[in-house]
This record gives sequence, C-alpha cells and structure tokens, in this order.
Amino acid sequence: MATRKKSAAPNRSFKVSDQIQRDLSELIARELKDPRVGMVTLQSVEVTPDYAHAKVYFSLLVGDPEQTEMALNQAAGFLRNGLFKRLHIHTVPTLHFHIDRTTERAADMNALIAKAVASRGPEEG
Repeated sequence: MATRKKSAAPNRSFKVSDQIQRDLSELIARELKDPRVGMVTLQSVEVTPDYAHAKVYFSLLVGDPEQTEMALNQAAGFLRNGLFKRLHIHTVPTLHFHIDRTTERAADMNALIAKAVASRGPEEG
C-alpha cells in the first residue's frame, strides 16, 4: 500500500500545478486590471511538496518583463484569493511569479549557432 501512495503523490502534484496554471491564466486575463500586466502566458507552475509555495513562470508578448513581474507579485495575494474560491484543496500555495527566459535563451543560442556556421569557410562545410 505504501508504494501505491508514494506514486500517487507526484501525480497529484502535477494535477494541482496544472489546475493552478489554468485557473491563474483565467484570473489574470479576466479579473486583474493592472495596466502593467499585458499579454501574459503562463509557461509552468512548480508547487512545493507541502503546497505552501508555487513558482509561476510566465512569458510576455509585449511590455516590460520586470514591470510585469513586479505587478504580478504585488497582485499575488489577490490572485491567491481567487484560487481559494476555485480550487478544492486544503492549502492554496503562496504565489511567486518569475519571468521565463527560455525562449530568449533559445533565440540567443540560435544566433550563436548561426554566427558560428557563417564564420566557417565554405571549404570546411
């Protein structure tokens, strides 16, 4: 029995993270009126094992990422309260918003690769 419970816990964590991501996306789009928060896409949510904290990674189509991060963290209490009303779990985590720079790093890496390929002579190719 103990092994079954152990394997069920990570699955529940993924389900909770996924539900938080969906509900937060809706809350930010519909109820958050801060002008600093524009077109935000939530990339992922990582919940601690005790559900006390959640790191929410987001990307931004337009706007200032630092201003948006600040605005989202200032609205974290409001958003958490909205989650309380939607989620049916004992503990709703404290939210911590972070800019997801994965796409920026990928673009930088692609530019470096393109530069390296361009610097190679045709005889090396």
